[in-house]
Amino acid sequence: MSLVKEFRAFAMRGNVMDMAVGIIIGGAFGKIVASLVNDVIMPPIGLLLGNVDFSQMAIVLKKESIDAAGSTIPAVTLGYGMFINTIINFLIVALAIFMVIKAMNVAKKKEEAAPAVPPPPSAEEKILTEIRDILGSK
Repeated sequence: MSLVKEFRAFAMRGNVMDMAVGIIIGGAFGKIVASLVNDVIMPPIGLLLGNVDFSQMAIVLKKESIDAAGSTIPAVTLGYGMFINTIINFLIVALAIFMVIKAMNVAKKKEEAAPAVPPPPSAEEKILTEIRDILGSK
Protein backbone atom coordinates (compact mmCIF):
# COMPACT_ATOMS: atom_id res chain seq x y z
CA MET A 1 0.00 0.00 0.00
CA SER A 2 1.42 3.35 -0.95
CA LEU A 3 2.10 6.00 1.64
CA VAL A 4 -0.64 8.27 0.27
CA LYS A 5 -3.29 5.52 0.40
CA GLU A 6 -2.21 4.54 3.90
CA PHE A 7 -2.40 8.15 5.09
CA ARG A 8 -5.81 8.59 3.46
CA ALA A 9 -7.13 5.45 5.18
CA PHE A 10 -5.81 6.79 8.49
CA ALA A 11 -7.22 10.30 8.02
CA MET A 12 -10.67 9.08 7.01
CA ARG A 13 -11.18 6.90 10.08
CA GLY A 14 -14.10 7.95 12.24
CA ASN A 15 -12.00 8.57 15.34
CA VAL A 16 -9.65 10.94 13.54
CA MET A 17 -12.54 12.98 12.17
CA ASP A 18 -14.19 13.13 15.61
CA MET A 19 -10.89 14.26 17.11
CA ALA A 20 -10.49 16.96 14.46
CA VAL A 21 -13.97 18.30 15.18
CA GLY A 22 -13.20 18.26 18.90
CA ILE A 23 -9.98 20.19 18.39
CA ILE A 24 -11.71 22.83 16.28
CA ILE A 25 -14.52 23.26 18.81
CA GLY A 26 -11.95 23.30 21.62
CA GLY A 27 -10.05 26.11 19.90
CA ALA A 28 -13.23 28.14 19.55
CA PHE A 29 -14.10 27.44 23.19
CA GLY A 30 -10.62 28.63 24.19
CA LYS A 31 -11.21 31.94 22.40
CA ILE A 32 -14.55 32.36 24.17
CA VAL A 33 -12.92 31.69 27.54
CA ALA A 34 -10.06 34.09 26.75
CA SER A 35 -12.59 36.81 25.94
CA LEU A 36 -14.54 36.01 29.10
CA VAL A 37 -11.43 36.37 31.24
CA ASN A 38 -9.93 39.41 29.49
CA ASP A 39 -13.14 41.34 28.85
CA VAL A 40 -15.53 40.30 31.64
CA ILE A 41 -13.69 38.87 34.65
CA MET A 42 -10.41 40.79 34.83
CA PRO A 43 -11.76 44.38 34.44
CA PRO A 44 -13.89 44.21 37.64
CA ILE A 45 -11.04 42.53 39.51
CA GLY A 46 -8.68 45.26 38.31
CA LEU A 47 -11.23 47.90 39.37
CA LEU A 48 -11.49 46.39 42.85
CA LEU A 49 -7.70 46.44 43.12
CA GLY A 50 -7.47 50.11 42.19
CA ASN A 51 -7.82 50.39 38.40
CA VAL A 52 -5.18 47.76 37.65
CA ASP A 53 -5.02 46.42 34.07
CA PHE A 54 -3.55 42.96 34.47
CA SER A 55 -2.65 42.65 30.80
CA GLN A 56 -0.30 45.64 31.14
CA MET A 57 1.39 44.48 34.35
CA ALA A 58 5.05 43.65 33.75
CA ILE A 59 8.49 43.88 35.29
CA VAL A 60 10.89 45.91 33.15
CA LEU A 61 14.23 44.13 32.89
CA LYS A 62 15.76 46.61 30.49
CA LYS A 63 14.29 49.97 29.56
CA GLU A 64 13.66 51.07 26.00
CA SER A 65 16.72 52.65 24.44
CA ILE A 66 17.98 54.17 21.21
CA ASP A 67 21.01 52.70 19.46
CA ALA A 68 23.76 54.62 17.62
CA ALA A 69 21.82 54.53 14.34
CA GLY A 70 18.81 56.17 15.99
CA SER A 71 16.66 53.02 16.00
CA THR A 72 14.55 52.34 19.04
CA ILE A 73 15.37 49.15 20.91
CA PRO A 74 12.20 47.97 22.69
CA ALA A 75 12.14 47.35 26.42
CA VAL A 76 12.63 43.82 27.75
CA THR A 77 9.82 42.91 30.14
CA LEU A 78 8.38 39.97 32.06
CA GLY A 79 4.62 40.15 31.44
CA TYR A 80 3.33 38.57 34.62
CA GLY A 81 -0.10 40.19 34.15
CA MET A 82 -0.71 38.22 30.95
CA PHE A 83 0.51 35.14 32.81
CA ILE A 84 -2.17 35.73 35.47
CA ASN A 85 -4.80 36.03 32.70
CA THR A 86 -3.57 32.79 31.15
CA ILE A 87 -3.76 30.97 34.49
CA ILE A 88 -7.36 32.13 34.96
CA ASN A 89 -8.16 31.00 31.37
CA PHE A 90 -6.71 27.58 32.17
CA LEU A 91 -8.68 27.26 35.40
CA ILE A 92 -11.96 28.09 33.65
CA VAL A 93 -11.28 25.59 30.83
CA ALA A 94 -10.22 22.92 33.35
CA LEU A 95 -13.40 23.52 35.38
CA ALA A 96 -15.57 23.25 32.25
CA ILE A 97 -13.88 20.00 31.19
CA PHE A 98 -14.19 18.64 34.72
CA MET A 99 -17.93 19.40 34.75
CA VAL A 100 -18.46 17.72 31.35
CA ILE A 101 -16.56 14.59 32.41
CA LYS A 102 -18.37 14.52 35.76
CA ALA A 103 -21.74 14.68 33.94
CA MET A 104 -20.63 11.89 31.59
CA ASN A 105 -19.57 9.72 34.55
CA VAL A 106 -22.91 10.29 36.31
CA ALA A 107 -24.79 9.35 33.13
CA LYS A 108 -22.60 6.25 32.70
CA LYS A 109 -23.24 5.17 36.32
CA LYS A 110 -26.99 5.57 35.85
CA GLU A 111 -26.79 3.49 32.69
CA GLU A 112 -24.80 0.76 34.46
CA ALA A 113 -27.05 0.84 37.55
CA ALA A 114 -30.26 0.35 35.57
CA PRO A 115 -30.69 -3.41 35.24
CA ALA A 116 -31.34 -4.53 31.72
CA VAL A 117 -34.61 -6.36 31.22
CA PRO A 118 -33.79 -9.93 30.25
CA PRO A 119 -35.16 -10.93 26.87
CA PRO A 120 -38.07 -13.37 26.89
CA PRO A 121 -37.06 -17.02 26.49
CA SER A 122 -36.85 -18.31 22.97
CA ALA A 123 -39.09 -21.13 21.70
CA GLU A 124 -36.20 -23.60 22.11
CA GLU A 125 -35.68 -22.55 25.73
CA LYS A 126 -39.42 -22.98 26.45
CA ILE A 127 -39.41 -26.48 24.97
CA LEU A 128 -36.23 -27.45 26.84
CA THR A 129 -37.74 -26.10 30.08
CA GLU A 130 -40.87 -28.19 29.54
CA ILE A 131 -38.75 -31.30 28.84
CA ARG A 132 -36.71 -30.66 31.99
CA ASP A 133 -39.86 -30.29 34.08
CA ILE A 134 -41.37 -33.51 32.63
CA LEU A 135 -38.17 -35.47 33.28
CA GLY A 136 -37.91 -34.00 36.77
CA SER A 137 -41.45 -35.09 37.67
CA LYS A 138 -40.76 -38.78 36.76
